[in-house]
Amino acid sequence: MGRNTRKRRMPLATKVMAGTAALALGGGGLVWANFYASAHEKNSGHNRTRAAAAQVATIKCPDVGQKLRNVPRGARAGVDKELARLDQQITEAYARLAATRQAQEGDPGYVQNAILGPLKSKRTAALDRIGTNIRRGGGNAPGGLGRFAGCKGMNADQPDDNGGGQGGGGQTEDPEESQDPAETQDPGEGQDPGDNGNGAAGPVADDFVDITTVEPNGIQGPNGLAANGDTGSTGTFTTACGVNENDLHNSDNLIVAPGVDNGAHHTHDYVGNQDNDAFSSDDDLAAADTSCQNQGDKSTYYWPVLRLQDGTAEFDAGDLGGGAEGNVGTILKAQQAEIKFVGNKQGDVVAMPKFLRVITGDAKAFTNGLANANTAWSCTGFEDRQLTDKYPLCPDDSQVVRTANFQSCWDGQNIDSANHRDHVAFVQADGSCPSGFQAIPQLQVRLVYDVPTPTVENGQVQNPYAVDGFPEQLHKPITDHNDFINVMDEDLMNEVVRCVNSGEDCE
Repeated sequence: MGRNTRKRRMPLATKVMAGTAALALGGGGLVWANFYASAHEKNSGHNRTRAAAAQVATIKCPDVGQKLRNVPRGARAGVDKELARLDQQITEAYARLAATRQAQEGDPGYVQNAILGPLKSKRTAALDRIGTNIRRGGGNAPGGLGRFAGCKGMNADQPDDNGGGQGGGGQTEDPEESQDPAETQDPGEGQDPGDNGNGAAGPVADDFVDITTVEPNGIQGPNGLAANGDTGSTGTFTTACGVNENDLHNSDNLIVAPGVDNGAHHTHDYVGNQDNDAFSSDDDLAAADTSCQNQGDKSTYYWPVLRLQDGTAEFDAGDLGGGAEGNVGTILKAQQAEIKFVGNKQGDVVAMPKFLRVITGDAKAFTNGLANANTAWSCTGFEDRQLTDKYPLCPDDSQVVRTANFQSCWDGQNIDSANHRDHVAFVQADGSCPSGFQAIPQLQVRLVYDVPTPTVENGQVQNPYAVDGFPEQLHKPITDHNDFINVMDEDLMNEVVRCVNSGEDCE
């Protein structure tokens, strides 16, 4: 019923870049060099606190896709391809950053002159093409798109909350990104940045915390409030779709980058619909097989894979989206994938439209900030303790849990929007929807994994696990995300609404 990922052909230039920037790890696969260390680690008598604070660990660029609000439908395919091109440019620039550390030590202006300057030129050209696509589609291109061309170096600290909130699900406009030479200089000083024992571009020791030391908080992510409660529509509908027993994987993203091969730059697990790649049309989705027990549910549910960085060469060890972009090691299959729809504490819900697309979380939250972040990590037996920017270290008799509560307010008109967020919104603190939105069943996804607990000693983490991500995001836990396209038939969606609104628990 399912099919495995098609193999990616790697362009020669990318092969050379990946080969230069990568290091062999254990039995196979490629991993990216990591250039930052624990802020309190010492090496050869040198205190690395200042180095860790100032080091250029990655590249931060404005997320142009989140700044586009009014893109004509006829222009979206071309715009999406240019947005994917911007992502590829950042990936290539990060590879150069990874491959040229020695040159950076000898030249404080190297990052700016050799990496960020050329990147800005390429981004300027892509932004011009975005404007051209919008105008050809009959729209008005936003003024001043060029101000989003500049990027800067970023250290390894966690992101600030850049005005994050629930609102309509969209990120607020950032001011023009300025170039600050001080932010693009490597401190040098002859210090060895270290690799925390695994040679990979994250995660690092500071990305983990012992769950038993975390105080109960009940948080379900920065934005992802549970919409349901003991009032309003209190029923549930659970759909059983397996844990990707069919090993359906690819590094596409049908929602964000339709028609673009390797648009996600990281590998996804898929359950439900079995025709999931960048080139699937709505008709393809409607005609596909499904892994769900209820054959009326052909929805696609997908999320980035979780990996154990153990040196194992997976099927994608040499592919773009896999090992060639720093996503390495054994793919961990979830032991449980609980997919449930719940109600709204303020009242009834209405049916979702067919082919509604919803993204929760932000794959670029480390560089974007927390406006669209929505992560919740925990351990079985400790789920009253939720983490947003740390991976949990679970006790021996406990398993890792990833939870995602989706946006559950819909604008009543659109199945998607230009930035793939504005057509849906999270509930507000009291459970109500923002003005102009109506409540729909809230999708809640709970994934449980049997993960060998990493060890952290002397500021280094051994055998860490991490979520797949864009290379420049350094495998930070805050970048976890989850995606959904509704492909339930009308009768099943009506049954979901009936169960939720009547207070029943249905399967």
